[in-house]
Amino acid sequence: MDKVQRMASEHGVVIFSKSTCCLCYAVTILFRDLGVDPYVHELDHDSEGKDMEKALMRMGCNASVPAVFIGGKLVGSTNEVMSLHLKGSLIQLLKPYLHD
Repeated sequence: MDKVQRMASEHGVVIFSKSTCCLCYAVTILFRDLGVDPYVHELDHDSEGKDMEKALMRMGCNASVPAVFIGGKLVGSTNEVMSLHLKGSLIQLLKPYLHD
């Protein structure tokens, strides 16, 4: 879906989320703790949210939320983000978006 791609390319770090999802909240807090202020888009507060969820699944998200994009590229959901973090690779991807 164009809206997903547009948001992913307009913001350095994007988390597609739902306001009731505890894993979405955890990933958002992780990014903030690492020094990144992600753009969080709540799908359950968007009239096109259901279509965006379907688009994220078609793009390869094994769970529709959280869906994390860094630098316009799909990283994945919680499992992929945590795996990158545990390997020490996540911070490398986030370096251009860290605040001082």
